[in-house]
Parts: sequence; structure tokens; C-alpha cells
Amino acid sequence: MTDTPATPRRRGAARTEELLRVTLDLAAEAGYAGLSVEAVARRAGVGKHTIYRRWPSMAALLLDALSFVWVSDLDYRDAGGVRADLREQFLRSSRALSSPPIGPVYRAVIAEAQADSTLRATLHERFLVTVERSTLDRITRAQRAGELVAETNLEFAAEVLCGTLYYRHLLSTRPVDESAVDGLLDMFMAAYGTSRPGDVPD
Repeated sequence: MTDTPATPRRRGAARTEELLRVTLDLAAEAGYAGLSVEAVARRAGVGKHTIYRRWPSMAALLLDALSFVWVSDLDYRDAGGVRADLREQFLRSSRALSSPPIGPVYRAVIAEAQADSTLRATLHERFLVTVERSTLDRITRAQRAGELVAETNLEFAAEVLCGTLYYRHLLSTRPVDESAVDGLLDMFMAAYGTSRPGDVPD
């Protein structure tokens, strides 16, 4: 048995990744309104059919591109306790949301989604739900490890943690800096942490 069939699949995966990166580059340059399948195909040096075989629309391609960057670059690293992990990820996310390719692309998609209910629903399911679920998974593991109070539903807490950062980035002129992240996490740990300020270890 040979491995010949695997080679085209590797090429296909590489081509898909290339198209995602080209889409992000163009979106950062021209914004959502300036994107088109034709422009992506021209920049990538492929025919339009190559793109349409993978994505039914420009919006679907752009959301896949955003998800690709987010999942590959901004997952939780589980390097320390829950507060340290949340802080590291939130600061990293904030830097990404403030700079290309994620920042300008995400803001453009949000603006477009206000007039496109289908895009808005897709954005929620493909991007925002992923972000919330990742945070919920991390704080749920902390709850199981005894870092957070037991028998408490953390779904709303995850939504508030993520929503606060996105609100500041999208609708406020206030920064998402270390002070803002620390204030948010202090509030979260005061509400859900099993340790309190001043606690003395046994």
C-alpha cells in the first residue's frame, strides 16, 4: 500500500491555509467592504472556483480566517493557576484585537453583521461561542481543581469575562490594559475564588 493519496490532501490543507492568510492580509488592508472572492483569488494566484470549492461566500471565508488565527494563536496555555492563565490569555487577546490581522478584520465584520442577520448569527456561532467556550472550559477545570467555588454554574461568568473585554474594544475608548484586566480578574476571583485576600495557608 502506498501513501500517494495522502499527498494531494497535504497540498489541499496547505492551499486552504494559504487562502486563509491571504484573506486576512487583504482584509487588514481593505476592510471587509473591500474584500471579494476575485481579489483573494488574484492575490493567491488561483481561480475563483478554488475558493468556492471551500467556502460558499466571502463572509464564510473571512470567518474561517478569523477562527484559524484565533484558534492557532490565542488558546489558553494552562501554564499556571486560573488567574494567571486568564490574565495571560486576556492580555494576549487584547493585543491581538488592537492590531492586524484580527483587530481591523473583527471590527469590520462586527459592523457588517449589524445589517446582516445571517452573518451575525454565523459570527456568534463560529467565533464568539468558541471564545466563550474556551474560557468556560478553563474556569471549569479550575473549579474541579478546587481553585473556584464548587457547584456554581460558571457559564454567565465566562460570558461576562469575555464580554467585558470585547465591549471595551468595540464600543469604548477606554483601554484594555493590565489595569483593566487585573480589575476584571480581581472581581471574578472575589466572587468565585476559594481563596480570599488575607487568607493564610495552613
